[in-house]
Amino acid sequence: MSTRLIPSSVASDLFLKLESELPTGSFKVRGALYALAVHMQRRAIREVVTASTGNHGAAVAYAARRHGIAATIFLPRNPNPVKAQRIVALGARLEQSGVDISDAREAADRYARRTGAFVLDDATVPEIPIGAGAMATEILADMPDVNTIVVPVGDSALIRGVATVAKAGKPDVRIVGVQAERAPSYYLSWQRGTVVTTETADTIADGLATRVPSAENVSAVRALVDEMLLVSEDAMLAAIRTLLFDDHLVAEPSGAAPLAAYLGMKAKPGGKTVLIVTGSNIPPDVLRKAVGQY
Repeated sequence: MSTRLIPSSVASDLFLKLESELPTGSFKVRGALYALAVHMQRRAIREVVTASTGNHGAAVAYAARRHGIAATIFLPRNPNPVKAQRIVALGARLEQSGVDISDAREAADRYARRTGAFVLDDATVPEIPIGAGAMATEILADMPDVNTIVVPVGDSALIRGVATVAKAGKPDVRIVGVQAERAPSYYLSWQRGTVVTTETADTIADGLATRVPSAENVSAVRALVDEMLLVSEDAMLAAIRTLLFDDHLVAEPSGAAPLAAYLGMKAKPGGKTVLIVTGSNIPPDVLRKAVGQY
């Protein structure tokens, strides 16, 4: 399972890693498939459960269907409708609980304690970033002279996986993380060197809407990531528009966040830069807003 690395229309030394082309429209399927396969080799699993804002839930539903087991996915209330529909279409049972991913995670944990289902948590299961890190292997194979990789940060599994693999293969590669201004928990934690939680994570980029980082993940991000940046809602909408009209690519806000960060950099990185376009599951109302059809 690999994805294309293509030139961007924005600059001659800028490239796009199209994780949005994977089966569920998101990079998350890499980690879910790998992690579930590993754990099914270790024990009998009849049902898998997880909490998600959408893409990880769809990935778990996809992996569960591939392995012939049941899946129950907990989303916060009023989820991204495109992602919720994809989860249901993949045969998983969908539950809505709480206002954000932290609430949904608590509900998933309660369900697992009651039923014995295996919890495939995106933020804490160590095999998840291993699966996600495979894209870094592909980037280095396709572009050994890459200088910078820009990665959106939600629960941090992606950037931890990418950074670990990329720096093992090319120690001088720069890893830049991107969060939404309205969901800056890992950005603040990276800056301050300790876990910083936020009261809300109210952003159009539901894939970046993490409010409560884990201490272990914060330590890993601080050790692996060279720079963290924040992007505004308007900047992500503008990046969605650029990807759509100039590159003919559909990206959800979290998938467009790396381009938003790049466009906002006063000093662009030297050498070749890769932006990871993590997903394409954008709600219709956000897409209409991005193209100016309010």
